[in-house]
Amino acid sequence: MKLRRKKAFNETTFLLTITITLFFAMYIAGMIVFKNNGFARLQVFLNLFISNASLIVIAAGMTVVMITGGIDISVGSFVAMSCMMLAHMMERSGYGAIHSVLIVLLTGIVFGFVQGYLVSYLKIQPFIVTLAGMFFARGMTAIISQDMISIKNPMFLSWATHKIYLPFGGYTNRKGVLVIPYIYPTVIIALIALVVIWALLRYTKFGRRIYAIGGSETSALLMGLNVRRTRLFAYILDGFLCAIGGILFCLNTCSGFVEQAKGLEMEAIAGAVIGGTLLTGGVGNVFGSLFGVLIKGTIETFITFQGTLSSWWTRITIAALLAFFIILQSLLASSKLKKRR
Repeated sequence: MKLRRKKAFNETTFLLTITITLFFAMYIAGMIVFKNNGFARLQVFLNLFISNASLIVIAAGMTVVMITGGIDISVGSFVAMSCMMLAHMMERSGYGAIHSVLIVLLTGIVFGFVQGYLVSYLKIQPFIVTLAGMFFARGMTAIISQDMISIKNPMFLSWATHKIYLPFGGYTNRKGVLVIPYIYPTVIIALIALVVIWALLRYTKFGRRIYAIGGSETSALLMGLNVRRTRLFAYILDGFLCAIGGILFCLNTCSGFVEQAKGLEMEAIAGAVIGGTLLTGGVGNVFGSLFGVLIKGTIETFITFQGTLSSWWTRITIAALLAFFIILQSLLASSKLKKRR
């Protein structure tokens, strides 16, 4: 058991090191290439977290599920449903911001429980279950309202627009105005959620069970672990984090509409895989997923600063990185198999 943990740790560390190195290499390259455009300013770096706060939380939830050997492709649709629920409750039904947020969080827990129960106790493939969840959530978004609803609730808007200024990193722009770097509360919430999930996976029995199940379900059963219950709680946690991500996403857009967050599930999976989470389970780290998301954000920043490239180049580059990390994972798996022989 100790040997298996050591191997998993070494593999996780190796993949995480590659991801972090890649991120810093890309960011330093951007600072050199776009040095005259202000790429090196602190605010540009902080914008990576501001624009991807919701994806960071969702990718953390995806990482937990993927470590168990599962997958969740319903997260994008659930985020859209969350935003529509928030918008409809506050603007059409007269609910307050706090009550609306609590209802969305409860919905995320229930949604995760249903999917987790189908996967864990009824032994239905995670892809099929979450595919049904994806269709259900997107359909429910349209049932709630087919029109775009803008959120004008004063409390919710105050949360969305409140800036937290940093006491360092300021600069004077060309007009002689002092610009002070800032972040939004969404970034703080995302980072707190990330640290909590990291500690949960690393220092609790639940976290150790998650890795054990992903490494070998048969071995986990032989050790006396309750595999079904652990996997169920993994999906409940994923649903809760997805609800938090949906709220953060809505704080960024302040609206709800049917086509919202399309493809977000693929971005979350890509962030987790690029961050070193194995598709086969047993290996993964939420901080790796964080850097996977930041790599995606850095590519988008490159395209924005370059000015002439299509935004679709982000997807092309992410596809290339995904192929690279999947091939790397395959090579690691082959190497491990040879050593066992």
